[in-house]
Amino acid sequence: MVEALESADGLLWSSPLYQGSVAGSFKNALDWLHLPSGSVYLTDKPIGLISVSGGTQGLQAINAMEFSVRALRGWAVPYVVPVPRAAFEEDRVVDPSVERQLKMLGSEVVRLAEHFTVHESPDHATECARARDRVAAAV
Repeated sequence: MVEALESADGLLWSSPLYQGSVAGSFKNALDWLHLPSGSVYLTDKPIGLISVSGGTQGLQAINAMEFSVRALRGWAVPYVVPVPRAAFEEDRVVDPSVERQLKMLGSEVVRLAEHFTVHESPDHATECARARDRVAAAV
């Protein structure tokens, strides 16, 4: 798992909402993530955040994940997707709006991963503004 994270250009994290936070298994996976040096940092790795819950409460799980992203020195993509359970049917996305949102999040993670790979010292403020403009244009 560590090797996959080290070689990844960007990541998508997803968790259902449990008791106002991320699933215990998700948190355990982060707790068990260690490099031989004893520390794990995902410096400037763009990470897209997704949660699934009964409604907008999913933002609570996204907020918890964002704290972990920052602790690991990653870069949380400004666009997040809280997905209502009703968007799924037999493990498939059936809501076209949610499907568009997930595709937008994926494209933002890829775009930022490419940007961070090309630019040694990325300008985060400019990238936040670009992300905001792209999302606004897609709505």
